[in-house]
Formats: sequence, structure tokens, C-alpha cells
Amino acid sequence: MSGETEEQGWATAKTLAESLPYIQVYDRETVVIKYGGHAMGEESVAKLFAADVVLLKMLGVHPVVVHGGGPQISAWLEKAGVKSTFIDGLRVTDQATMEVAEMVLSGAINKEIASWITQAGAEADVRGVGLSGKDAKLITVEKVTRTTRATDSVEEKIVDLGFVGEPKIIDTTLIEALIKADHDYIPVIAPIGVDDNGQTYNINADTVAGALAGALGAKRMLLLTDVSGVLDANKDRIAQMTIAEARKAIAERVATGGMIPKLETAIAAVESGVEAVVILDGRRPHAMLVELFTEHGSGTMVKP
Repeated sequence: MSGETEEQGWATAKTLAESLPYIQVYDRETVVIKYGGHAMGEESVAKLFAADVVLLKMLGVHPVVVHGGGPQISAWLEKAGVKSTFIDGLRVTDQATMEVAEMVLSGAINKEIASWITQAGAEADVRGVGLSGKDAKLITVEKVTRTTRATDSVEEKIVDLGFVGEPKIIDTTLIEALIKADHDYIPVIAPIGVDDNGQTYNINADTVAGALAGALGAKRMLLLTDVSGVLDANKDRIAQMTIAEARKAIAERVATGGMIPKLETAIAAVESGVEAVVILDGRRPHAMLVELFTEHGSGTMVKP
């Protein structure tokens, strides 16, 4: 063994030893992970993500994965020749769109992620379990209502986005049974739910993750995105924010575009009982491990 290789071994051992206090903090705690964006589209990065999720389970954490799939839905709609209509940037989900969305989310993406987790955990027999909100009454939804207003009008009109829902009731019975099972299961959840009449609805994946994290009393919720976190006016990452500071960042337009709904999801999750939510870059390998098990952190944490 060369001197350099030996030193690398000692450095790895030192890192493992330094992570002990953090591992103890998360022992037998639930961490809900929202997985999406470009990190989900690249197989090599996705397999690293799956391995990191298995490592969390091996270290005593109870990971629960919620995934999105907007880009993949768009690609399949194009293949199927289904035209999408957008109102104020939001996709209208008609029956044909809903059928494709469910096929892509609950079928292709969900089972692929569950399979990658099972492969990554094969040696220790850790198994990914693919589910949607339709399983075991996990997510009962109500139809989303949105309003819009023309620039030259004071009147607001109700916008019908079709089969787009938001969680009304989260029943965690099945998820808790999987978490507490003698076997090592990792639930992987597609953002699809049903209303009281059994109609299927598409749900924003961030919203599902936040609602599920609150219902499970998760210690952490990790929102994996395509950016390093919330950036200040100088484009530097903000390491921590209170709920009040997050609201101020939205109001003063420090947070813009897609970061606004992510911060709103983080605020709602913390208010529903999640200890903290972290917005971090899912494209960077091992970002979750850096966030949870080192003193450095790797994103923006939103706390009470």
C-alpha cells in the first residue's frame, strides 16, 4: 500500500469518526426527501442518489422519497401527441394529460427509482417500495382552485386547471408500517392522489413532500433542486433562514421564480411540525450526506 493510499484511508476514518454526533442526532428519525429536477434525468447521478438513500437507511435514518417528473411528463405528452394548455404558466391537466401523467409518474419513474434503491442496497437487502397517493388511502386530495386577473381589470376570474389537486388528508398508516417493519424498506412515492369520489389528480411533488413530512413529524425535509439554495442579492448562498426571513425574502423579491413555491412549501412544512427544511442542490453527488452528517451543511435551512 502506498503512503498516499494509506493517508486517504486515515482521512476517510477521520471523516467517519467526526460524523458520529450527527449520525446519533438522526438515529431512528424520519427524513422526507423531495427528489426531482435534472438530478433525476441522469442515470449515473440518479444511481448515486439511490446509494446515498440506502446509506441513510443503514445509518439508522428512515428516509421517505417523494419524486416529481415534470420534464418526463412533457416528453411523453409530446410522444403521445397530447397538446398541453397553460394558464399563467400552469399546465391544465385534462383527462388525456392525467392518464399520461399517471403512467409516467406512478409507472416509469416511480418503479425505476424504487428499483435503483433495491439494486444499491442488494448486499444488505434494503428494498425500495414504489407507491402513489392512491395506495392505502395515502393521499386524499381536493381540486386546486386558482384565480387570475387581467392587467386592465380589478375582477378576479377562477381558473380551471383540470385534474390538479392538493392534499386534503394524509394517511400515513402504510408508510409508518414500512418504516417500522423488521425489514429495511424505503418508501418511494409518486405525487398522484384521489378525491373522495375516486377521481385521480396530479399534485405538485413539493407540496406532497411537505404535507407528508408534516404528517410524519419528520425531523428534516430535504428539497433537492437545481440550485445550491436560496441566494442573496450578491448571489451568495444563505445558509439559514427563519420563517419570518423566508417570508421577507419572498416579499422583497430576493427569492424569485421557482424558488418562491419552494420557500412557501418549506414554510408550510415547518409550520406543520417539521423541525427544519433544507433546500439544496440535488445535482451534486452526496449533497444529502454533507447536509446531514457534517458541520458544513450544503443548502439553505428554513427553521421556525
